[in-house]
Amino acid sequence: MKRGLRKLAALAALLAAMIAAGPAIAQKQGGILRAGHFDSPASMSMLEESTLAANRPTMSVFNNLVMFDQQVAQNSPKSIVPDLAMRWAWNEEGTELTMPLREGVKWHDGKPFTAKDVKCTWDMLTDRGNDKLRINPRRSWYDNLDTVTTSGDLEVTFRLKRPQPSFLTLLASGWSPVYPCHVSARDMRLHPIGTGPFKFVEFKPNEVIRVTRNPNYWKPGRPYLDGIEWTIVKDTSTRLLSFIASRADVYFGVTFPQLQDVKRQVPDAVCDSYLVNGSRNLIVNRGAPPFDNPATCGAQCR
Repeated sequence: MKRGLRKLAALAALLAAMIAAGPAIAQKQGGILRAGHFDSPASMSMLEESTLAANRPTMSVFNNLVMFDQQVAQNSPKSIVPDLAMRWAWNEEGTELTMPLREGVKWHDGKPFTAKDVKCTWDMLTDRGNDKLRINPRRSWYDNLDTVTTSGDLEVTFRLKRPQPSFLTLLASGWSPVYPCHVSARDMRLHPIGTGPFKFVEFKPNEVIRVTRNPNYWKPGRPYLDGIEWTIVKDTSTRLLSFIASRADVYFGVTFPQLQDVKRQVPDAVCDSYLVNGSRNLIVNRGAPPFDNPATCGAQCR
């Protein structure tokens, strides 16, 4: 970016807080945010991908029906707020979720957003639509979803097989964008079209992903940034050095020792730390040597 934002070194990524919510970091209009990105995704289709390599740079291209309030530190059902849906209501049995939709929202190519787009998206996710996803990593999320029906252009109802209080939180996830019905799943892998604050510009594998400000975004005055440039640098140390050398404005994922080093080398950096919703696990196969024999395994098995 053209030094319009202060630097941020963080232990985890909360890009949506900068893009959608507009905290102190992003109050001034303009500038290109430059961010180092840890990997090159297989495609630009969020519905077909399962890692932050795709989610982080493309989330800003889309909107959800509902989302977690980006001003609340910890996600919970109580922090869910409307996005493309204006509100929501359950029937008495807890099996029908009805959502009136916002009027006047347009896709990046100028076509109007309607309830048909919502139905097409979840028909694809449940393998009921005419268009098919090549990979569908979140198909099991919607095993309890029976049908999606529309009432006119601006109302949609999700009908469940049985009550599922967690269903709304699935819709609020960053992995639950609404796709356009008039764009094929194949085309979304190469050039995604959304209703979000940023429009997709280009993806050069192993080089860069760029998005630019949507001048017709339906949230007045948003986004603050003119664009975001994600430079793909797979090596962690190189990515951090780029931040220290002022070639990037934001860095995600430092360790605490690294954080102290950054503060020494970049005194004006704004550093924050928080827990991420993820884990790394080592699973031991007790049926394979040497772990199958406690008598000979020794310290490795303790």
